[in-house]
Formats: sequence, structure tokens, C-alpha cells
Amino acid sequence: MNTFVQEHGVVAAWEELMMPTLHAVGRKWESSGDRYVEVEHLLSWHVSTALRNAQLLLGPGEARKAGPPVLLACVPGEQHTLPLEAVHAALLQRGRPVRMLGAAVPAEALIAAVLRTGPAAVVLWSQTRSLASTPLALHLLGMGWGVNGARQQAALVLAGPGWRGGRIEGAAQPQGLREAIALLAPESSGLSE
Repeated sequence: MNTFVQEHGVVAAWEELMMPTLHAVGRKWESSGDRYVEVEHLLSWHVSTALRNAQLLLGPGEARKAGPPVLLACVPGEQHTLPLEAVHAALLQRGRPVRMLGAAVPAEALIAAVLRTGPAAVVLWSQTRSLASTPLALHLLGMGWGVNGARQQAALVLAGPGWRGGRIEGAAQPQGLREAIALLAPESSGLSE
């Protein structure tokens, strides 16, 4: 896995190796009556390790850009972080400032982090439809920060299969890692608005 990341980068490693392998192991686990769960956990650990080490494997990447960070968080109750870890690694590779909050971020904590960090974008991950929180997404879309007269607002990116089938006006819903990175860290400039 590390060699693939080194030779092809984070996005290609995620799309061509990590995600297909995770899906194959997940299908095997689902069809075997909970056998092989240890294989899925072992694979997930190695994927996470490779993603967290991607910056070391790839070298410094692009020069770190100035500006507000992209804030990454899972919806409350969501434990699946690997796709967000891929976003994190790919944004670092592009030199984009990024803050990872991780799994199952309580709504109040996410709102406080948005107010405290003033991000350029918030990526909210949901694996399942039952956890995708439309009220939270709408609240984030309506939030601003900064002094009166100079308020700013983060772009909201709803990522993951949990958001599919619904549409929230004003929020981006990329279909995969490549599309999310093109939106959050275009190669020609900073964050697109």
C-alpha cells in the first residue's frame, strides 16, 4: 500500500487500491455471517496508517498555502473515518490547510469548531442515510463568523453515501474523492467558491 501511495499519490491509491479492496473485504464479511471481521479491521488499520503517513511517503508535496483551513468531520454517530482520512491526506498533498475532527463529532462541538477556526469549507461525512443530519447541514449553511459587517461563511461539502438521494440547496455533494479534492483544492488556486 505504501509503495502504491508513493508511486501514484493519494487519490489514485484510494480509488484504485484502497477503496476496491475495502469493498471486497466488506462484501466477504457481509456474506459470511460475521466471519472475517478481523480481516476488515486489519485492512482498515493499514489503510489508515498509509493515509496518515502519505505526507512522509510522498515528500513535502505542494508548499503549504496560507488561508483558512478545511474542516473535516463525521456527522454525530458516524464511526467510519477512512474516506475523510483520504480527503485529509489528499488536501495535505495539495498544500491545503486542513483540520480533521474525526468520528462522531457532536453537533455542538462542530459548531464551536466552525466558530473558532473560521474554515473555508466544512466537509461533513455520512456513511448511512440514517445518520445524515439535514438540520445540522442547514444550520452550518446558515452560520457565519467574524465581526458584524465582515461576516464570512464556510462552503459546505456533504460527502458520503449517506447524503445521496437528498439535495440540500447551497451545499456541494461530490461523488468521490477526486471530485471533492478538485472542489476543495483546485490545482490552479485556493478554494473555489
